[in-house]
Amino acid sequence: MAKLKRDTVEPHEDYGFFGPGSVVWKVWSYPTAPTVGFQRSVVVEELDPPLVAAVHATQGIYQRSRTRYDRTLKYFAMVAFAGSRQVCKAADILVKVHSKAIGQLPYGGGTYDANDPASQLWIQLTGWHSILYAYEKYGPGKLTAQEEKEYWEACAVAAELQTCSPDDIPRSREGVREYFERMRPQLSASPIARQAMHHLLRTELVLPPVPRWARPASMVVAKAQRIATIATMPRWMREMAGIRQSRLLDVLIVPVMKTAFALAHLHPRVELGLLGMISPSTVAVVAPIKLHIPPRNKEVLTPAEARARHGYVKPAEAHHEFRARQAARVFGEGQVPSEQGLIESQEILGPLA
Repeated sequence: MAKLKRDTVEPHEDYGFFGPGSVVWKVWSYPTAPTVGFQRSVVVEELDPPLVAAVHATQGIYQRSRTRYDRTLKYFAMVAFAGSRQVCKAADILVKVHSKAIGQLPYGGGTYDANDPASQLWIQLTGWHSILYAYEKYGPGKLTAQEEKEYWEACAVAAELQTCSPDDIPRSREGVREYFERMRPQLSASPIARQAMHHLLRTELVLPPVPRWARPASMVVAKAQRIATIATMPRWMREMAGIRQSRLLDVLIVPVMKTAFALAHLHPRVELGLLGMISPSTVAVVAPIKLHIPPRNKEVLTPAEARARHGYVKPAEAHHEFRARQAARVFGEGQVPSEQGLIESQEILGPLA
């Protein structure tokens, strides 16, 4: 990525839904976002029984750890930075991807559906909270009261790209805390949840292969990120999941990571190079922002304006017939669901392997 040149970077069509000067660009463009923040979000998410059932059934995080991380991070980065047409297209195809993740809950009875609004709300809030948490712990620090208000308003805007309702997004830190407290009795560290959480904490699985002489350094980086991510998790959550780490490590890792991230943030090309190591597909999304390449149209749209302009419906209303066919295959015929959505998504979210 050191050879990346401005004239090889494709500008976005427009500023998407936030744009320069927004608190979203401020927080999500800091190097804590694709590293500790994103890892924390995918680890914590697994405590939700319906979500981890879907994850376990598809086996994506185990069979293709690196590409799964890459594709998921790219989607979240697109929502924050990409042009409105590209984001609408990604949000639309994601509904078809998630239509594959349906089935019977392995514990307690009932069914799961990755497109269920409650599951999508959990993913949305866990992701946005984790990105902010990592930024404040290992980055520049707390947002101002006005910035924090803007951040959660922006989270509600981004929720329009999911199947959940933006009306269900809390608009304050207190509201977010209340949401997580309401969710806490529903969370479960089942065997598959513990397996997934421990697996997702293995940062080395998303790093690229390196020569033998570089492996010690690569392992140090992976270990440092693991420690930093665990340090953001509350004690009750760690105990529930059987994740062990001393309070001393929790404290010692903070200055190390704050310094490392601050140094990386001084040089946009260094940031892009590091991003390319963990998520190659995301570089094209973030590069125009890091290299200050303006979009072809300097405008910020709302999701409703973007859908009207580009011809998309709300994700909650998308692909009902396709989703019904998937449900019939799984619940009616006892077959495995079609992978059509997953295959189609490669053009937008990147390759599966």
